[in-house]
Amino acid sequence: MLATYPHQDRAFSFDPTAPLDISLPLAPGPDQVSCFWAEPVQFDTIRVGSFVGSVALGGSTNYQRVHLTPHGNGTHTECYGHISPDPAATLNRCLRRFLFVAQLVSVLPRRQPNGDLVVLLADVQPLLEAAGAAPEALILRTLPNELAKRHRQYSGTNPTYVEPALAHYLVAQHIQHLLLDLPSVDREEDQGALLAHHAFWQYPQAPRTAATITELVFVPDGVADGLYLLNLQVTSLELDASPSKPVLYALS
Repeated sequence: MLATYPHQDRAFSFDPTAPLDISLPLAPGPDQVSCFWAEPVQFDTIRVGSFVGSVALGGSTNYQRVHLTPHGNGTHTECYGHISPDPAATLNRCLRRFLFVAQLVSVLPRRQPNGDLVVLLADVQPLLEAAGAAPEALILRTLPNELAKRHRQYSGTNPTYVEPALAHYLVAQHIQHLLLDLPSVDREEDQGALLAHHAFWQYPQAPRTAATITELVFVPDGVADGLYLLNLQVTSLELDASPSKPVLYALS
């Protein structure tokens, strides 16, 4: 079964029964991916009087409370509210569309003189230009694409990040949504500069309020570089960030 999706005076086809989920699941325990010193995800059974919210423990239903940190646990999507004091700058208000044409590219970060691994504009730009499309979203898969990304504890490891010049380039190319398999577009510790965040959202000069960054995705090797329809699923939290489930559909 094929469906069509219009984009820039072209009609693309995709199979809605063939989704490609690039999110990482949220589960309790220390083996789940985390960053920025977030506590592990925790599921707590609710107990009220004689009621216990666990069928396994004799309750009539399962009823649990979830403890998580969106920016530190699993796949998450954030808006410019991440770096703004405006209480109205929430993802639930900023993200009003959920389907986008996206380009997936694989890129090898480069070691810098200070030892950092950085995704450079010089490596991403040719890949986007060669694609010949005009996507609304960019998905960056860093190489090597290790399965350890699914469980890595990034805190205190100075993970790979993005060159600010790349963020400026994406703005010039009208890329509204950036997805990557890293904890952040910026260096883990940069004295609060957050240069790539500010560049991508053009904050505070001219905030791109509808633009989002999604971090800690995982794109399996079997998903080829190319053009996809992105369904960016989030929860309706009035926060700057939300756990998210980006799902791809191959376009032709």
